[in-house]
Amino acid sequence: MDPSRATYLEPTQEAGRELFTRGITGPVVMLNLLRFRDIADYSASPDLASPEPISGAEAYRLYSRHTLPFLLEAGGEVIFDGAGGPAFIGPSTERWDRVLLVRHASLEIFRSFASNPGYLAGIGHRLAALEDSRLLPMIDHTRPSRA
Repeated sequence: MDPSRATYLEPTQEAGRELFTRGITGPVVMLNLLRFRDIADYSASPDLASPEPISGAEAYRLYSRHTLPFLLEAGGEVIFDGAGGPAFIGPSTERWDRVLLVRHASLEIFRSFASNPGYLAGIGHRLAALEDSRLLPMIDHTRPSRA
């Protein structure tokens, strides 16, 4: 595959290993950059598909509605949810439809949230919705670290 056309929807094992060995303590904020498909692709999870085709944005709305209770139960919070667009600084061909900032109390709590079977039951909506994505874990310097 042409690396300039690579898409990223799920973390690799190497990326997960690197994240959890960085020694991050305390809160972490996840920057989510999301590009939606025109029409959601439920081929990997047909059991979640609507009877009629829906947009990627609508599939992501279903994912968000499913996910929010699990996020809140784990103590997480959405601190920003907004529309994206073309980059001001960056490739002129790159655009992100939606941008989210999600705060988690710690990486351990994030891992627990992300592996919750109830949460995972709806992950197919996310995969159906997205054409491409980025997830950048950031150390939150605005809040004191809890060791």
